[in-house]
Amino acid sequence: MGDAAAVRAVLASANPKKVAEIREILGGALDLVPRPPEVPDVVEDAPTFVGNARLKASALVAATGLAALADDSGIEVDALGGAPGVWSARYAGEGATDEDNVAKLLAALADRPDPADRTARFRCVLVLQQPDGTEVVADGAVEGRIATGPRGSGGFGYDPVFVPAEGDGRTFGEMDPAEKHAMSHRGRALAALLAALDGG
Repeated sequence: MGDAAAVRAVLASANPKKVAEIREILGGALDLVPRPPEVPDVVEDAPTFVGNARLKASALVAATGLAALADDSGIEVDALGGAPGVWSARYAGEGATDEDNVAKLLAALADRPDPADRTARFRCVLVLQQPDGTEVVADGAVEGRIATGPRGSGGFGYDPVFVPAEGDGRTFGEMDPAEKHAMSHRGRALAALLAALDGG
């Protein structure tokens, strides 16, 4: 598709922390337009990350007439059969806070103190959809485990309880943003997207 920097797209996410992180990782590699505030929230009822990302991208293309970049991501815990997965943001119910979701996850794993029983991964799928319906899909994942309690005040979501396997034992919440982005699911998905746009 040529030069990624020439791509102009509306960022579909309504999550300000996610928007800030995507902008920070991309550093201007794409020309991102803010999501118009009048666009209503998209009902994310697809059973997969790619399905939900596609729903969001399509809604923003329809609302703006521009290309749209949408992200759907979450955490999959092996001992919970891959849950919360696509329900990560709503794990503790509609309107749940990050703290509510983390508390529910820790409670679900309370009888599994062994780190070997707490394996998990963060997964991110991106869909960049053009007004003509063509799209580029990219994904990224990072393996790790769930800590027994939150550590660190960085990041958002499940970051304070996710210990990446390739790290040094700290949670994402204890890392500075550059450290986290270098190995995070979102960092990897965005790198894959840029490579695809640049023809790599």
